[in-house]
Amino acid sequence: MRDSEAGYAQLPPRARRRVAVASLLRSLLVSSVICAGYFLLPLRLDGSVAVLGLVGGLTLVGILLAWQIREIARSPYPRLRAVGAMATSVPLFLAVFASTYFLMGRAQPSNFSEPLTRLDAAYFTVTVFATVGFGDIVAVSQSARVVATLQMLGDLIIVGLVARTLLGAVQRSLRHRE
Repeated sequence: MRDSEAGYAQLPPRARRRVAVASLLRSLLVSSVICAGYFLLPLRLDGSVAVLGLVGGLTLVGILLAWQIREIARSPYPRLRAVGAMATSVPLFLAVFASTYFLMGRAQPSNFSEPLTRLDAAYFTVTVFATVGFGDIVAVSQSARVVATLQMLGDLIIVGLVARTLLGAVQRSLRHRE
């Protein structure tokens, strides 16, 4: 067993629970703040500025992931840290796209098959992310389809590359402690 794994495994059960619960609560808090921000903060950008908001939001997600990968490598509990990283990065990623869809729908209602509320935009974002695609809300315009395609590509990156990168950071951290 590796050092950090052994260190965590050798903690008394109460201390292990405390560390795991603290990590879970921190992730839940950050996810809740992201979700509340999406639903409560004013979103008043026009179409062209919304694209800059999308680029800025995705840049923020990338910076956050890079920082989290560095922190995982330094963490005494890299697995917990990796779970926390995914629990904060994915909601932020989804909020960026939901905000973009909402703004696109407000700027040009014909971008989608129906007018989008914030909840509709979040719902559409999650159905695209989960590859469910019920078909009740559809990207109709070319610009909406481009953004949905970007999200699909980002989804693949988040699920595949980022998950692998986070796992690699955990493995490097554990190897480093051997």
